[in-house]
Amino acid sequence: MSDQFTETAEPRVPPAFQAIDATVSYGGVPVLHSVSLDIPAGRTTAVLGPNGSGKSTLMRAMLGIVPLDRGEIRVHGTPLRRFRDWRRIGYVPQRLSAGGSVPATVREIVASGRVAVRRRLSLPGVTDRRAVDKALQTVGLADRARDSVRELSGGQQQRVLIARALAGEPDTFVMDEPMAGVDTKNQQALAETVQLLSEQGSTVVLVLHELGPLKNVIERTVSLDSGHIDDRAFEPTDVCVRPGRQQRSPEPDATAPRSVPVATTRIEVPRND
Repeated sequence: MSDQFTETAEPRVPPAFQAIDATVSYGGVPVLHSVSLDIPAGRTTAVLGPNGSGKSTLMRAMLGIVPLDRGEIRVHGTPLRRFRDWRRIGYVPQRLSAGGSVPATVREIVASGRVAVRRRLSLPGVTDRRAVDKALQTVGLADRARDSVRELSGGQQQRVLIARALAGEPDTFVMDEPMAGVDTKNQQALAETVQLLSEQGSTVVLVLHELGPLKNVIERTVSLDSGHIDDRAFEPTDVCVRPGRQQRSPEPDATAPRSVPVATTRIEVPRND
């Protein structure tokens, strides 16, 4: 009997995030309209669109921050309501504001990213300290570890948030408008960090209004317009900050949830974009 070999196909890797007919409303006003899309694992994807297009709302829906009116979200192949492995997800919000009478240091903020990784009630160990050191070095802030976050610029604070996500050693990163209000130098530092994550095979999802220095890093784009997937190519401007031009921050929204206090810091919850 002749030997027969059957080629076995490699198992398909599920999308990092999958939206199926996702619909979201705020105060009865639809913001996302039956959005269906896949965010592939292991790639760097930009969610683009003008202000008010629903970019941040889509991101918040993917993370379970806002509920769906209709539809379903899957995270790494698991329905969102059953997904429990949140250590795989590193979330970078739009901004961090220092608060409290005793401001947190850069290292303290970054070290908070290890909380989900450590066993409950356990104290930080050598592995945790090394992860924090590596994260600070990756974003170029090792020399500011003992400084108060109040002493940093907005761009440096954004790098602290990314370092906090890195410290948890996830394989999937979701960054909401990481370039908004950030000067050119810090934009480049952020772009270099995203490039490194991409080279390491991480999944990176960025909500962006403009590509800027990330234009050579992005592998896939998704465009939104008025809460719908826009089949037309959205043309973001290539440069976030040009000489003599100040970066425009996301437009404020009166219906946006308030910031959530966390110890001595406040994490700004994304607006209803």
